[in-house]
Amino acid sequence: MTIEQTIEQKIHAEFAPTSMTLLNESHMHAGPATHSHFNLTLVSDQFEGKRPVARHQMVYKLLADELSGDVHALALHLFTASEWEQAGNSSLASPNCKGAGR
Repeated sequence: MTIEQTIEQKIHAEFAPTSMTLLNESHMHAGPATHSHFNLTLVSDQFEGKRPVARHQMVYKLLADELSGDVHALALHLFTASEWEQAGNSSLASPNCKGAGR
């Protein structure tokens, strides 16, 4: 199973998302790693009543093994259903790494 598949499986099992997009952005960064930089947009009822920091902590705890291993960076965009609707069903794209062109 790939890192992406592991992350997706864990997220689905824990958060039962109404929407989820996991992007592998490793190609946008310097270095040889192909599975090290990810961007996760997650919409879940589990975030209802939780502050942004608590939401991030929930995801970090779930993915602790991956974050202590091959995953170098994980951009998180975490929404409730109503927040996602207010955001126009979209989140911000990650910028290119400054070292990517080296």
